[in-house]
Amino acid sequence: MAAETLDALLEEFASRDGTDYGERETPLTTRVAQLRTGLLGGEIVLLYDGDSETWDLLSAEAATELLGDEAAELP
Repeated sequence: MAAETLDALLEEFASRDGTDYGERETPLTTRVAQLRTGLLGGEIVLLYDGDSETWDLLSAEAATELLGDEAAELP
């Protein structure tokens, strides 16, 4: 995946309604950096459904529960 594409996906996810919690607003750049760190650390995964052509970010634990044995194939 091209770096620009990943950046766009992370920015889109970080700006979705309901993704900023807490007493203070977290800057978009900070949320994107946190997502990137989670992806690189394997704490979160990006899942794409080719049938519906949709994607989402999930915790690795949630992805494992959702995918079952298929999660073992995740990079």
